Amino acid sequence: MAPNQGVVVIGAREVLRLRERYLTRATAVFYARVALLTLGLGALLIPSWNRAFALSGPVPWALFVAGLVWAVACQTMAAHPMHGRRVMFVTLILDLAVLLALIVRSGGLESPAMGVQLLFTIFFALLFPNPVAIVPPLLMLPAVILASQLLPGSPPLAVEVMRLAWLAALNGVAVYVIVYLTSREEQQTREIVALEHSLKDMAIVEERNRIARDIHDGLGASLSGVIIQAEYLLTLTKKDEELQTEVKELKTGAEEAIDEVRRAVSMWRDDFQLVPQLENTCTTFTSRHKVPVELKVQGEAQKLPEAQELGIFRILQECLTNIAKHAKASRVEVGVSFASDAIVLQIADDGAGFDPNKTPKNHYGLINMRERAKKAGGEVSIDSAPGKGTTVRLTVKPQPLPRPLDVVVHI
Repeated sequence: MAPNQGVVVIGAREVLRLRERYLTRATAVFYARVALLTLGLGALLIPSWNRAFALSGPVPWALFVAGLVWAVACQTMAAHPMHGRRVMFVTLILDLAVLLALIVRSGGLESPAMGVQLLFTIFFALLFPNPVAIVPPLLMLPAVILASQLLPGSPPLAVEVMRLAWLAALNGVAVYVIVYLTSREEQQTREIVALEHSLKDMAIVEERNRIARDIHDGLGASLSGVIIQAEYLLTLTKKDEELQTEVKELKTGAEEAIDEVRRAVSMWRDDFQLVPQLENTCTTFTSRHKVPVELKVQGEAQKLPEAQELGIFRILQECLTNIAKHAKASRVEVGVSFASDAIVLQIADDGAGFDPNKTPKNHYGLINMRERAKKAGGEVSIDSAPGKGTTVRLTVKPQPLPRPLDVVVHI
């Protein structure tokens, strides 16, 4: 398997960072290739170097020109988003093949070009941080011995093995240094990213707390004043029943608004708890509308994403509002069941009921409930008929708490 086929799950920001790191290292390899070609030009022009590398005739010159074009083409293809890594891996292997031929031609392990093999080990380790990636340059060492042993006048095998062990040790040191530095870089990057997330979360929490304080101290205080004024007006309008009814509705609206404020504050402060909020809503409904609500909770409540908790609560709230306005019920039963695979909320009343297929125009309560259920990752069903009450059943599949966005990338 080529080293760019290992699948790793990383963040989207991490994808960009790793790609930038790869392109930077690919550019460094390109400059190294150009530097090697420059040394090759010296080997072609300086007679003593020419003899040491066994370079003679027009073929080395043709190979030099081809190598220069090859290096530029490889660097151009390295930036390709889909195939750049594969091309770089294959071209480096082809470079190794050319280097192997040059080493065997110029003396095997005694060749002055033998040191370039260590450089290619570094190239592979930098570009492809994968144990499989360093296999090609390491395989070159025994390949040189095997090829040089076939040549006349080759050194004894024991001497060759000793040199091989020495070169392998140097390769191991080089790879260890690169792996160590890369791992330290990755650890520091992860620590920086974690710190950034922590600072961001702290800033968000602080801002939410500030907004919560402002709403509680500002809007909450104003609504409390409206309630107090409404209660005072009720004492002044005892003889006017119509006016008292209006003032009572005003007081009820203000009380519901202040409940919403408190609920929003608790959610912003991240201390919103679903079951206590359901209990409080049922109790408040009973107190204001004089219709008893029985709440039954089964199973152990679990922490859910904010969208799911709010969706479940809003559907209960919508159902109770519809019951108060239209059902003329004498009793309401609310059941909540928590399980690992599903959360079920059921609201049943003994009121007037209705035909779900004949919803009056401009009444959006049922539509809103279905939209909230869909947003919460669930579905809602309504069972009702005229004179037979209404049962609303919400089924939600629990979702894990949100995490940073992950993507799958090939590295």
